[in-house]
Amino acid sequence: MLTQTTPSTTPSRRRELRRGFPLVKERDSRSLEAEHAYLQEVNSRPSALRRWRGYWKLTGPGWLQSAITLGAGSAGSVIMAGSAFGYKLLWVSPLAMLLGVAVFASIGRQTLLTQARPYDVFWKRLHPALALFWGLNVLLASIVWQFPQYALGTAVIQDMLSVAGFSLPRLPIAIALLAVSTAVCWSYGRGSRRALRAFERSLKYMLFFMIGAFFLVVVKTGIDLGELVKGFFGFHVPESKEGVAIVLGQLGAAVGVNMTFLFPYTLLARGWGRDHLRLKNFDLGVSMFLPFVLATSFVTIACANTLHVHGIQVRGAVDAAHALEPLVGLTFGRVVFSLGVAGMCFTTMVLEMLLCGFVLSEMFGFELHGKAYKASTMLANVGVLGAFASLPFWVPVATSSLNLIMMPVAYLGFFLLHNMKSYLGKDIVRGPKAAVWNALFVLAILVVAAGAVAKILSLF
Repeated sequence: MLTQTTPSTTPSRRRELRRGFPLVKERDSRSLEAEHAYLQEVNSRPSALRRWRGYWKLTGPGWLQSAITLGAGSAGSVIMAGSAFGYKLLWVSPLAMLLGVAVFASIGRQTLLTQARPYDVFWKRLHPALALFWGLNVLLASIVWQFPQYALGTAVIQDMLSVAGFSLPRLPIAIALLAVSTAVCWSYGRGSRRALRAFERSLKYMLFFMIGAFFLVVVKTGIDLGELVKGFFGFHVPESKEGVAIVLGQLGAAVGVNMTFLFPYTLLARGWGRDHLRLKNFDLGVSMFLPFVLATSFVTIACANTLHVHGIQVRGAVDAAHALEPLVGLTFGRVVFSLGVAGMCFTTMVLEMLLCGFVLSEMFGFELHGKAYKASTMLANVGVLGAFASLPFWVPVATSSLNLIMMPVAYLGFFLLHNMKSYLGKDIVRGPKAAVWNALFVLAILVVAAGAVAKILSLF
């Protein structure tokens, strides 16, 4: 005798969320249990300083956000800001990232409390079309933005080799970048906590190297403390169309739509949960906010001290390195600065590959290992062609426009989930804390929406 499922149970089953991203949990549970035990001990420490020292050892997902946002787009926008306006636009990147961190704190909170996969949440709690639009936007962006990473990365490495007296064509450099970035990316899917932590640490040390390279250039050129304070707290807004475009470029380069996908899935992949809420906030502050602000500020200051003072106009990172040479010397101008830019490109390459793997694994239901995962990550590396030829003008313009539209939509989606009792239940934020969080959320949505509208209107 057949048993008919009652109509009342069918919708609930259809709306049941997929929970967890069993990358570490299913393959290295002992290490994860040891981490939980250590975290509980850290959380119980009475001193905030002692807790922070303990949290530092566990940071990881935030470094991945820094690695992906510090790429060719960030390099170009802050070089233009520093060379055109000196110290005056130093406030833009910290403000943009601060709003991003406020939103990401909520995204992380939702993910850690529910353990639900965000793509599935968008599909079942908001709307399937929204989930699909979000996922396809992230996938498209991860492919298209790989082109400038290879273009700039290959160019600066080729330029550095020329300083040493080597003339190497673009092909072997591009192949080397492809091979190394692929090896680093695939290490993420090996499953053990140790391998995953090694992946995160490799990107962290690359970020340290990058920031250190830019800092050396700043030390060489010096800092005007008075202008520095005015730059961070003067909130200068350019009156020219070109100046507004530079500000919008910095706002757009701080947080991208692909980061809204990457962050929650890296939390789930690490096996983080409710006990990691404090750690998540610490990670966002020291691993996402600080590296981005330091790197972008150092580049801006270096360009302000040299290019802006001498009235030198540049079109990109390679031009900036050449322009710095007669002002601060060959080593600092052409090599150290270029090494930092190359590091920005490489870390972003790796994360764009990882994102393709994340998005396609969610859409087609395979996990982060095996041939399907590796093939999906390689889709991003169509961008290796960027080392030899530029995309047609309309491709990055269309992709940028779609991503600009998707940013406020994605933020709005997470804002609705943040206040959805049927999703968060008793964990929904209430009282004054909810008012502050919602105000920051709304401000972030308005900022990215205004940036999107202004940028799209400027295309016509």
